[in-house]
Amino acid sequence: MHVRIWGADDAPLLVMLHGWGDVSASWQFVVDALACEWRIVAPDWRGFGLSQANGDSYWFPDYIADLEALLDHFSPDQPVRLVAHSLGGNVASLYAGIRPERVERLVNLEGTGLPPHSAEEAPSRYVQWLDQLRGKAPGFRSYPDYSSFAARLHKDNPRLSTQRAAFLARHMGEEAIDGSIHLAADPHHRWTNPVLYRVEESLAIWRKVTAPVLLITGAHSFLFSRFFSPDSYEYRRRIECFTNIREVMLEHSGHNMHHDEPEAVAGLIEEFMPS
Repeated sequence: MHVRIWGADDAPLLVMLHGWGDVSASWQFVVDALACEWRIVAPDWRGFGLSQANGDSYWFPDYIADLEALLDHFSPDQPVRLVAHSLGGNVASLYAGIRPERVERLVNLEGTGLPPHSAEEAPSRYVQWLDQLRGKAPGFRSYPDYSSFAARLHKDNPRLSTQRAAFLARHMGEEAIDGSIHLAADPHHRWTNPVLYRVEESLAIWRKVTAPVLLITGAHSFLFSRFFSPDSYEYRRRIECFTNIREVMLEHSGHNMHHDEPEAVAGLIEEFMPS
């Protein structure tokens, strides 16, 4: 597991966990905006960035085990403060319910689970999974150079400045043998998981969370346009599982609010986390 570290060894510890398709380096904008001294530890999840890839299927519980191994190394005796986005937010919020004594506080950036699935979807999902095992893992789109990749990142998220898009491209992309650039991620991440998302299991775990939680969302996030609205029953029943939660929506952000409004995210983190 590749880990980035900012700050002095004796500063208060913050562990930052990135989302799907992202890398630890993208926390740089938030790190730059923090006013206090912190020791920040941010891993690349397995199969992303500079961490080792499975080269095969990815199973969500492995991320939870990876997080525990990371915390065993960097904070074996003290509960930790977590800042986590999307995939990372889902891992962190589940871990906070599975090991509540290990988490002091959690800032969750849109890690509220996937849409519910019906059991009737299971047969076709298993068929799809078996069929894909016979073929080649789907790849990621390639780009002629880092500038082209940065342009695509900006197109996907116009809120990104040119400078930030160029920075992200250098860290989220990797060069192939032919010189082209593609996402620094194992293509097996794109395989369909045969195990359906079971929201009731997540709800049961979230009810065990004892740490205070700050939930940060983006007003323009695809989460609300594609999955569920902020006032829907499906969304509210998830949020209500957390006994001590504060919600903040950033009006000028999409799903990647740590890219869109890192100064606002940094301010909320330091307001919520005692240094």
